[in-house]
Formats: sequence, C-alpha cells, structure tokens
Amino acid sequence: KPDFIVHTGDITQLSRDSEFDDADQILRETGLPTFYVPGEHDMVDEGTGKAFLARYGKNAPGGSLGAGWFSFDHQAVHFIGLVNVADLKPGGMGRLGAEQIAWLARDLAGRPASTPIIVLAHIPLWTVYAQWGWGTDDAAEALKLLARFGSVSILNGHIHQVAQKVEGRMGFHTARTAAFPQP
Repeated sequence: KPDFIVHTGDITQLSRDSEFDDADQILRETGLPTFYVPGEHDMVDEGTGKAFLARYGKNAPGGSLGAGWFSFDHQAVHFIGLVNVADLKPGGMGRLGAEQIAWLARDLAGRPASTPIIVLAHIPLWTVYAQWGWGTDDAAEALKLLARFGSVSILNGHIHQVAQKVEGRMGFHTARTAAFPQP
C-alpha cells in the first residue's frame, strides 16, 4: 500500500471553494495524506493562489514556502514540490523565479549525490512545446542544481498528454490527466 499521494496541480478549474471541497472529499476516501503543488487553475482566485495556500500550504511538510514550494524526505528519497505557475502569463511559459531557485540550492546543499530525488511541478521542467507554454523558462537553473544527483525523477501534469524523456540521470514524466485528456 502506498504511503501517500502526490498531486501535480489543477485540483480545481476555477479555484472555487466548492471545487477544492470536492477534490478533498475524493482524496480523503483513500485514507492517505496528499501533497500538492498548484496548477494554474488553482491560482485564479482573487488572491492569486491564497485559497490554495490557505488550504494546502499549512499541510505541506514543514509548511509551504513562498507560493507553496516544499521538500521532505521519505524512506531515503528526497521529495521537492516546486511552483512554476505563480507568475504565469496567459499562454506563457512557467517560471520558478530567483527566490525559489535560491531556496532549491539551499535545500539540495550538503545532500549526497546518491540521494534519490523526486521533483513535482505542474508545468514541465523541459520545453515540450513553447508556443503553448508547455515548459518552464528558467528550469535550466534548477536542472543544473539537480544534475549532480544519481537518480532524479521529475513529475508534472499540465499538458494532458503522456510524454517522457531522459536527460543524463534525470527522467522527465508527464502524466495524462483524468480530466480533459488530449490525444
């Protein structure tokens, strides 16, 4: 049995409390803790993500930082939740920002290169299709920090398609969502 669930964002369509409530009810039935990074649809409330942070930020391991990023260790694996939708422009690429990248550098500092890493983000950290905003424009800075590790898995949602690639020791995996899959 799994120990927990990770959710790569777009819990809601319009950041409405009722939508968050529905998702919470469904996921609560699993009996497992769930860790979330926001998708752009979770950030469209009047507070630009305050509803997401109020609901899920307090439950992030150690509390969430900034726009909701976090990290934790589980059975010798280091999990990192990144937020690349907080400063999203319509049709634009995702962005991590200097503050989050500096935090990531501190978070990874001192960890042995043998530590397995799993990264969660909503928008891919590799450019799948720039014209549709399917990538993160400053991901290269984060990927440089992760490159020294022997095993890095990067999981994301957003594009509603199964896509994957391997670059060095980093595996990138995009999962098809259960809602609105695109061919």
